[in-house]
Amino acid sequence: MGLQFLFMDDNAPCHRTVAAEQFLESEDIERMDWPARSPDLNPIENVWDFLGRRLAARTLPPVMIQELRLALQDEWEAMPQQLIDTLILSMGRRCETCLAVRGDHIPY
Repeated sequence: MGLQFLFMDDNAPCHRTVAAEQFLESEDIERMDWPARSPDLNPIENVWDFLGRRLAARTLPPVMIQELRLALQDEWEAMPQQLIDTLILSMGRRCETCLAVRGDHIPY
């Protein structure tokens, strides 16, 4: 990633463990300030869900890391462009909903 980058996570408990904190500190990784209970507006979560479902639906799920890497690449390439387009177009609605609930939980 180079020398100058800023790490972004979503304050999920698994990202805030002592081990995670120690690792980031040991690697001099600067973490972006992120408000507690902030809504996740990042559509990449929907992409991860799509990929996870596709992997789970495989007759022979990947067992080894290299198999997982290849399977993810295959599923990424097979992802319908319509899914990406829909997620991009959803951002206006996501932001409007976030504003309407004043930054609280978004029911989606």
